[in-house]
Amino acid sequence: MPERYVIALGGNALIPPGGRGTAEEQTRTAGAAMVRLAPLVASGAQVLITHGNGPQVGNLLLKNELAAELVPPMPLDWCVAQTQATIGLAIQTALEWELRRSQVARGVVVVLTRVVVDPLDPGRMRYTKPVGRRLSAEEAHQRADESHRYAEQPDGKWRRVVPSPEPVAVLEEGEIRQLLEAGTTVVAAGGGGVPVEAGEDGRYFGVEAVIDKDLTASLLARRLGADALVILTDAPGAAVNFGKADQRQLGRVTPQIMRGFQAAGHFSEGSMGPKVEAALRFVEGGGTRAVIARLEDATAAIAGEAGTQIMGARRAG
Repeated sequence: MPERYVIALGGNALIPPGGRGTAEEQTRTAGAAMVRLAPLVASGAQVLITHGNGPQVGNLLLKNELAAELVPPMPLDWCVAQTQATIGLAIQTALEWELRRSQVARGVVVVLTRVVVDPLDPGRMRYTKPVGRRLSAEEAHQRADESHRYAEQPDGKWRRVVPSPEPVAVLEEGEIRQLLEAGTTVVAAGGGGVPVEAGEDGRYFGVEAVIDKDLTASLLARRLGADALVILTDAPGAAVNFGKADQRQLGRVTPQIMRGFQAAGHFSEGSMGPKVEAALRFVEGGGTRAVIARLEDATAAIAGEAGTQIMGARRAG
């Protein structure tokens, strides 16, 4: 059987710091990202690509605000679905082109992906995830209502906050599995997936929440029996004592060591924390290897030669 990889691309893969987020810019940066991933696909591996969407959803929410008197604002779950389509299109087109240049006949399919959350999850009731643009305190208080809550951020500005519940199940898991087994590269679960709950009649409906995309990637990697979970971001890997004189990058480590560093508070909840947790859940759930690395180091990271490599029990020795 070919090796199976779940690759999680950070939001900076499409809109780098300082970028404006134009369609041309995102198309160009998606192309650069796929140059690094195409060799893995060309090798015959089964590859699932997921991605962040924070900047893109923020732009849609801003459009909602600016055009509210002319066009009905769309709910957050619709915004996630829209960005799955647009970002997926950029990735699909770029990867297809790279494969064609290498004369590799592999299909690439984008799957609109819904992820179930539990209405009784305590995270469903905690409004902690900031979305949208930064506002003054006065603007935030003016905009606040029953469905829009705002909280002050470390920089003194205010942003809308929504729940970030745990991903429980991926509704399109079966279809994703079939596509991978058929040799198709899949782009799925963008932005953590469209968050949905089941009503009393069993019908699914969207909710105003954001699911962490790395946690969804970890869930999919475990459910699909992936050989490796690769989280590509703008950092060279996880570090202890981050930002201090004695900062140290972590290379090859065991999950036990990472749990110890995590318990000691070395990984910020707002940046590296969710990535470390996602990686640990994968290897502790039976995965062989989880990697956290820079997008620029993707080839070396996949080969085990760069980034933070968290080794499961089958590879730790």
